[in-house]
Amino acid sequence: MKNILVALDLSNATPHVLKQAQEMGKLTGAKLWLLHAAAPEPDFVGYDIGPQYVRDARAETLRQEHRQLEAYAANMTQEGIEATPLLVAGYTGETILAEADKHDADLIIIGSLGHTVLYEVFIGSACIEIVRHSKRPVMTVPVPSGKGAA
Repeated sequence: MKNILVALDLSNATPHVLKQAQEMGKLTGAKLWLLHAAAPEPDFVGYDIGPQYVRDARAETLRQEHRQLEAYAANMTQEGIEATPLLVAGYTGETILAEADKHDADLIIIGSLGHTVLYEVFIGSACIEIVRHSKRPVMTVPVPSGKGAA
């Protein structure tokens, strides 16, 4: 195993997913790609890209998310695991699958909340989308209730 893509949503569940990724990285010697699929730009009415204050707030959010990913990667590196942070704007499932292909991932690791069937029917789940459409093995990490998705 050479490459593992670790999908993170930067919620309270992220430490659970990172712990499993770290263990897999140590066991296999694989490089970890720590991916956060940032929500795409909001759509505005008309052709304008939106007011400056909205663009500034969005840019600051992306900077904070990237710093957080960099910190996770630095912690992995201190543990002797090669890790690269990736912040990519796009829809979660599509972005994860595309980045897995781009980095030739041998495994995708993603958190799973274990929502109810009704939630899955009406809202959906990035985890389910990845499992259904991935051509690569997917490791789902169960996240304790109340911790948020990873």
